[in-house]
Amino acid sequence: MTASRVQSPPVRVVLTDLNPDVVEAWRAAFADEPGIEIRQGSILAEKVDAWVNPTNARGRMDGGVDAAVKRHLGAGVQLRVQRAIRDGFAGNLPVGSAVCVPSGAVVPKFLIPTPTMQGSSQNVSATLNVALACAAAFQAVHQQNRREPGSIASVALVGMGARTGRVPARVCANLMWTGYTLYNDHRFEDYDELRSTIVAQLDDLESAPAAQRVRIDPARRGTGRR
Repeated sequence: MTASRVQSPPVRVVLTDLNPDVVEAWRAAFADEPGIEIRQGSILAEKVDAWVNPTNARGRMDGGVDAAVKRHLGAGVQLRVQRAIRDGFAGNLPVGSAVCVPSGAVVPKFLIPTPTMQGSSQNVSATLNVALACAAAFQAVHQQNRREPGSIASVALVGMGARTGRVPARVCANLMWTGYTLYNDHRFEDYDELRSTIVAQLDDLESAPAAQRVRIDPARRGTGRR
């Protein structure tokens, strides 16, 4: 196991979305996480070091949050994203992986695309892609801060899969909580191990009711419920 316990300085995490149902669901799921900032609004207004954008495997920023981010940061950001996917993943970014690229702007300094779906506009409501994508995005923060300590001190995320992917707000919030707690507990050397760690406990996630959160524990193969 190459996962290690997290001992780096805390990163300020902002959850922001235009959908009030997602915001309400976050408030319930993250009620016992005092370090999380939750608000209704556009991620484009967040003055943080990194934005996380749900994307597709090819990094085509042609819809939803992707398109809004590209309009805001300029078309060059898509070229940087696709170059990173090509260089690091042979052009196809698996669900449960992420890249961290310079945004080309002062705020945010970085963009972290992570796929919630393989293509565009897929319905992922019956999958656990949100947990995988959220966990991957946070691990990208760890990796960037390992390369350049302190370079990401704050990060903003939207409701992953809740719009284009049609994931219900409550399910989205609980799966994002799963990804966030894994980020707080562990750091992974690579995305293959992150994916295998989560997949090893998928039964817990699939069998849990929508109102129940599931915590992944890389040290065990059994249940990770909390």
